[in-house]
Parts: sequence; structure tokens; C-alpha cells
Amino acid sequence: MTPQQVNQVQTSFIKIVPIADLAAALFYGRLFEMAPETRALFRGDMDRQGRKLIAALATVVNSLGDFEQIVPIACDLAKRHVTYGVAPEHYALVGSALLWTLEEWLGDEFTPSLSAAWRAAYCALSEVMIAPAYPA
Repeated sequence: MTPQQVNQVQTSFIKIVPIADLAAALFYGRLFEMAPETRALFRGDMDRQGRKLIAALATVVNSLGDFEQIVPIACDLAKRHVTYGVAPEHYALVGSALLWTLEEWLGDEFTPSLSAAWRAAYCALSEVMIAPAYPA
């Protein structure tokens, strides 16, 4: 990611934080609409899960300037997700739901440039998560 993309993602995420609960609910609603089978992966309180999602996103977004810092954390998280039944193909679904959610909340501010920045961030993160969790 370029420094400009990092800045774009971080600046836009600040606008999501005040509506974090709504954004998380919208995200999971979209994910379950796109892939109903993923609903079975979540057994607990979805409000709590939403807070965990936003906290994880905040950690990633705040660390984008030093991405290597979050790689070990992301790898551990990915390995835990395997035990919950998450498959490699779920990462693309999550990415699509995330981008859709951002576009819904940011509206016209979600420009093609901002979309590309978020896509780059998510692709980088998912790549470092998938590789160690699902070795060939």
C-alpha cells in the first residue's frame, strides 16, 4: 500500500467509528445475505461479535503504516478462525461485505480511489492470514 492509501483508509475509518455498531450490523447482514451458510459460523452474541469486528478493524487500520507489526497477530487470528470452521473462500466474501458496508455508509465519499485503498488493505491482510492458516 502507498502512504496515500494508508491515509485514505485511516481517514475514512474515523468516520465509521461513531456508527460502529450499526456498521457491524450492516456488515453481518450483508455477509449472511451473500452467504447464508456463514451464519452457522457465529454462535455467540452478534452485538459482541460486531464490537470484536470493529476492534479488529481498528487495530489493522491503525497499524497500516507499519503493517509488519500486525502480521503475527493476524496469523494467530487466522489460525483460530480455522477452528471455528472458516474456509479460505470466506475471506473473499468478508472482503466483499466489508467494501459494500463502507460504500453504504460513506456514500459519495467512497470514491474509486478510496475503494482501491480499502481493497489493497484487505487483500494484504487476507493474504497474510490465509497462507499460514491453510498451508498447502
